[in-house]
Parts: sequence; structure tokens; C-alpha cells
Amino acid sequence: MTAEISGDRGRRHLLKDVSLSSVVAGLLAVVVSYSGPMVIVLAAAKAGHLTPGQTTSWVWAVSLGSGLTCVLLSLWTRTPVVTAFSTPGAALLVTTLGDHPYGAAIGAFALAGLLTAVVGFSGLFGRFMSVIPTPIVSGVLAGILFAFGVDAFRALGVAPLVVGAVVVGYLVVKRFSARYAVLGGLLLGVPAALATGTRLSSVSLEWARPEWTTPQFTVASVISIGIPMFMVTMASQNAPGLAVLRTAGYPTPDRLLVGTTGVASVLLAPFGSHAINLAAITAAICTGEEAHPDPRRRYTAAVACGAFYVVVGAFGATLLGVFLALPTQLVAAVAGVALLGALGAAVTDTTSLGTHREGALIAFLTTASGVTLLGIGSAFWGLLFGTAAHFVVTRKASADAPG
Repeated sequence: MTAEISGDRGRRHLLKDVSLSSVVAGLLAVVVSYSGPMVIVLAAAKAGHLTPGQTTSWVWAVSLGSGLTCVLLSLWTRTPVVTAFSTPGAALLVTTLGDHPYGAAIGAFALAGLLTAVVGFSGLFGRFMSVIPTPIVSGVLAGILFAFGVDAFRALGVAPLVVGAVVVGYLVVKRFSARYAVLGGLLLGVPAALATGTRLSSVSLEWARPEWTTPQFTVASVISIGIPMFMVTMASQNAPGLAVLRTAGYPTPDRLLVGTTGVASVLLAPFGSHAINLAAITAAICTGEEAHPDPRRRYTAAVACGAFYVVVGAFGATLLGVFLALPTQLVAAVAGVALLGALGAAVTDTTSLGTHREGALIAFLTTASGVTLLGIGSAFWGLLFGTAAHFVVTRKASADAPG
């Protein structure tokens, strides 16, 4: 499938390829991004004592950066390249941003982006990823998606009507059309949420006004923010982001993808953007068959995702109230059913080859555990431990083979 997809670039037409299901997938990816990770960004802004203007500029910068890289990379490669702002990076800032002048933090953001661009364009990161066997990558992806599947049904105990409506809507529509199954779940879930008391606050739209902050470079901010930001973004975001594309059968031009997100991070850092990177969870939404049955046309889901990012970013923080008001159970249920196909494929690939099974299962379990070591998330450790286990087992098997 990879050869078929990669050889089709330049012959596809966006308006002919786009569909309602791909637009819905793009919208859902943005909803998932803003209803969860954006809360961490706002918490970091509060911890750093940022002004409302600086916070709005931050939201504008990460939204614009994510949106433009989604659109441009997806159109250029004709693959569903979904980018986002770094969630573990924002979590890092909750505890460190308040300890440094804001200008020094901005300088650290720019440095982290520069390091990402250099490592990305050099091809070093791609070579690291290329030595990892495909079942190990699938195990990591399954571990990432597993939590979303569990969360969907865990929410059943808190909001049974909402979650039940999403699941029923998804399954009923799936019987007739896989393309619109997620839309069916969403259309049934939203009225159920409103019927159980959810109230969407009124929104006063106002154009975002980006604020420039001149970067400053201090040893303390580089050590406390810049280097850790680079490490957690590469290990916890870009590595699983490439893994999602690879598992879905798409070519992964790592130099272009990772390097471009690094450049975007550098350019938008003075406006507050902490890091732009490849997405994993939202990418899985846009690379699955629910986005479109034809893998060659799923890039339109990522383009739609990018367009929605830009729209939200244009209004800064004023549109966030809509996303933050959505019940977490509704978002968890819709995300869970949207990722069922990707989870099923990843689990199948994880256990398909006996020689890779132990390493793949270790990768899956490590990633699903959510463990954080040295400030780096479980996806990186899943790749590392799974790959190490694979080479230990296969080398032993080779040594034991009759010579």
C-alpha cells in the first residue's frame, strides 16, 4: 500500500478527494486537541503568570503553527500528516515556566525548535526510527490507543446516557457505512449530552492579537526548559507520530516532517509557541478508514484538521470556551469509537509475527502503562524496551539455531 500511496502525489485534487467523513475526522481531531491538551497549556500560562494578551498569543501561535503545518505537509506529501502542539512540553511548563522571565522561556522555546529542525533535517532521527521493527512500532501505537479505548467505556459509569448514545449511534451507522459511523456517534451523543444538563456558554468572538516577545537566552532557562522541551517533544510526540504514519502504511519522509515542525516552532516561538510536533492520537483519527475508505484520500482529513486549527487560532482564546465546555465523557466516547479501527489493526500487527511477539508485547505494555521516566513519556520507553527485548530474543534464537 505504501508504494501505491507514495506514487500518487501530484495527481490528486483536493476538491475531488475531500468528503464529509474526512472533514468530520479533521474536526474530531481538533476537538480532541482542544478539549484535553489545551487545558494543560492554560494551566501553564496561569503558573507562569502570563497576561491575558500573552495567553491569547500563545493559543494563536500553537494553533496557527499546527494548522499551517498540517495543511502544507499534507498537501505536499498527499498523506494525512497531522501536527499539534506538544502536550508533554506544556506539562513541563506547568512546573517550570514561573521560575524564569518570560523572555528567557521564549528563548528556550526557540532553541528547542532549532534543535528539532537540525536533528530532523539531518536524518538522524529517521535513522533511529528505521531500526525499530514494525511490530514494535505497532505495539507502541496499540499502547497509546489502548487508554483511549478504555477511557471511552470507563466513562460509561459516569455518563451512561451520553456514552451509550455515542456507541449506539456509531454501531448503527457502521452497519450501513463505515465512513459516517463516527459522525453517527457524534450526532447522537451531542443531544444526549445536552439532555443531561450540558450547557455551552455563549462565545464573544474577537480576533486574536499576537504579541511579540523578544527571546532572551539564559543558561538556567536552556537547562530547565529548552533541553527538556526538545527531548520530551522528540521522544513523546515525534517518535509516536512517525510510528502512526508508518503503521498505517504511509511513507514517512522524516527529514521533511520533523524538520518542518522544528522550523515552525522557531518562527512562532516569539509569539508564545512552545513546540509544534507530529501528532499521534489525532493522527490515528485521520489515518483510519473512518476518515475515508481510500487511503489515498485520507490526506484531506489532515487538511481539514489544519483548517479548523487556523480558524480557532484566528480567534485566540475566545473559541476555547466551546471546546472546554464539552463533557469529558462525550469527548472520550467519540474519540474511543473513532480509534477502534486503528487500535484493532495495531493489536493485530503487534501479535502477528511470533519472532517479534515478546518485544512487541513489552512495547505495548510499557506504553499502555503510562510510565514516565526521567521526564520522558511511556511511548519512548515502549520503543526502547520493546526494541531491546526484540534484539535480545532474536539474537538468542539465532545463536541457538543449528549451524
